[in-house]
Amino acid sequence: MGLVLGIDVGGSTTKIVGLNNGQIQSPMFITATDPITSLFGAFGKFIYDNGVKLDDIEHVMITGVGASSVEMPIYGLPTTKVDEFLADGLGARYDSGFERLVVVSMGTGTTFVRVNGEDIKHIGGISMGGGTLQGLSKLLLSTDRVKDVVTMANEGKSSNVNLLIGDICRNDINGLPMHVTASLFGKVRNAQVTQGDIASGLIHMVLETIGSCAYMSQVNGDDGITDFVLIGNMTRLPQCNEVFPMIEGLYGIKFHIPAHAEFCTALGAALAYKK
Repeated sequence: MGLVLGIDVGGSTTKIVGLNNGQIQSPMFITATDPITSLFGAFGKFIYDNGVKLDDIEHVMITGVGASSVEMPIYGLPTTKVDEFLADGLGARYDSGFERLVVVSMGTGTTFVRVNGEDIKHIGGISMGGGTLQGLSKLLLSTDRVKDVVTMANEGKSSNVNLLIGDICRNDINGLPMHVTASLFGKVRNAQVTQGDIASGLIHMVLETIGSCAYMSQVNGDDGITDFVLIGNMTRLPQCNEVFPMIEGLYGIKFHIPAHAEFCTALGAALAYKK
């Protein structure tokens, strides 16, 4: 098999991955004002940076919300659209090495996809994700730049805004440790908080909600899956290293961030060519 390009076309950001004889090649992304501009920007950057000729490309596989805007083959190359949930499952399974998992795709919102071998199924989602973080940050912190919010959060503490079990109880209750959140932003009415505290609280709110909902998406499943693979841009948030281990301890599950977490959907689109 020759070079297959997997492209995840978002509203303004496009991610592209090459798959060449089973080897992942040059994951990259481009941000532009619209999906078509970012799509062709990503394609052009990939072939230029890698010295690829159009004749070297066997197939182009596209997915994502922006893929609906593509009505013709990319540069005349064979082009196929891939279901995004299938791409999530294939990419996360390949990159993590697990055959049985729940994919937690953290984008503007969050979707959950169960993978049990070749059985890949969308099992739900929530309207909480990067869009929530950006919107609330704009309202409360006057910025929607995630990098700025993370910088602020490094100067604050989520425990200054979140009410913890330890704030209301002297001992653990029913398996809930003292450091677990009892109420998101439940302490604000009793304390003075900084912008850093608010920023940290917002990030923890989004991630804690995603983590708990991920667990609940599978709690009634009959296949006993306990491995949850996180993908998407939000995996870059340093607070993932604080929040998800806490949720693991609560529910006896395991969260994983694979090497190409940000590009798993594009990778999965490329992998779908084999199918």
